[in-house]
Amino acid sequence: MNFIDKYNLFVGGVVIVLSAIFGVFWYLFALFLLFNVLDWLTGWYKSYKLKKESSKEGIKGLIKKLGYWVILIVAFSVPVAFIKLGATIGIDLSFLELLGWFTLASLMVNEIRSILENLVETGYNVPNILIQGLAVTDKLVNSKNETATKEEEKQHG
Repeated sequence: MNFIDKYNLFVGGVVIVLSAIFGVFWYLFALFLLFNVLDWLTGWYKSYKLKKESSKEGIKGLIKKLGYWVILIVAFSVPVAFIKLGATIGIDLSFLELLGWFTLASLMVNEIRSILENLVETGYNVPNILIQGLAVTDKLVNSKNETATKEEEKQHG
């Protein structure tokens, strides 16, 4: 077996495992994980540059990242439970699937903004349009989430 075959086998195996765990949109979760790592690394670099390094703060950052994953687990699993419950009692609650996706989108925007803030604070010249664009995206995601929630409350209230 040559190197390319081994590489293809490995990458294929990783994709299969990720697809089994996260579904067809596994790459969005992988991207969120990448953002977690980049945010932690840029935060560490910012602390290093500002001479405020602390093991305690680094661990707090890692625990915070784990907390985000717990939030995602809840945001994706609670709707599954309620959708199945709704099917049992004859109510269509499939709209609740949006809860997980809105949560993922909101957390991704938050991580990207944090990465950019860390870079700005360490002296990088981040284009203002990128920072403003993320602020607008954050507002849109959160307003869509609030609008969807209010509409569903009116329908089922």
